[in-house]
Amino acid sequence: MTLATRTSPSRTRTVWDSTVGKKAVMAASGLVMIGYLIVHCLANVKIYFGAGDFNAYGHWLRTLGEPFLHREWFLWITRVVLLASVIAHGICAYQLSRRDIKARPNKYVHQKPRVSYATRTMRWGGVILGLFVVWHILDITTGTVHPGFQEGHPYQNVVGTFSHWYGNVIYITAMLAMGLHVRHGLWSAAQTLGLSNKTIDRTLKITANGLALVLTAGFISVPVGVMTGVVS
Repeated sequence: MTLATRTSPSRTRTVWDSTVGKKAVMAASGLVMIGYLIVHCLANVKIYFGAGDFNAYGHWLRTLGEPFLHREWFLWITRVVLLASVIAHGICAYQLSRRDIKARPNKYVHQKPRVSYATRTMRWGGVILGLFVVWHILDITTGTVHPGFQEGHPYQNVVGTFSHWYGNVIYITAMLAMGLHVRHGLWSAAQTLGLSNKTIDRTLKITANGLALVLTAGFISVPVGVMTGVVS
């Protein structure tokens, strides 16, 4: 075996190092997270059916897959997949951002073309969402930052979180950032994966806008429901 053969990078490494490869990883991981957001949003609105139904759903999640899977294995598999998606998405976003900065070290001489607000805020939106995920886990999942946290009672914990003004501010701000992120990210992911062309581009944009609006409204409806007394 020659030295050139031994030191040549693997095909996987080559794809990962390429800009196209990183964009593909971002697109695939982003779609995984969007799929999770859709399921999570549908689950969240179950809170309007009362504490019994919502807490029963939380218990069901922990037993999902039994007896083939042990208790909470499904939850942990989901968490690992999501964590891997978030890490891959964040790393690729950061590296692509650094490449973009290095490719254009000087400020534009002419005015930049107009871009959407969502496009301009994708990076900061990602940072906001990353910080929110950490806070959300510490608040709702582990109860570390949640006064009066009740293990196994998600309904009471959600109501407790949104009974404080800061919980509402943090959550609503993050969900607005999420909506903008999904709006631009879904369309961008479709383009990266070759699912976009002139014929379906308009449909993709309408779908992205509609999904972002529905998800944002669905998530924000929960703290609003608690604040207005609909959920108590």
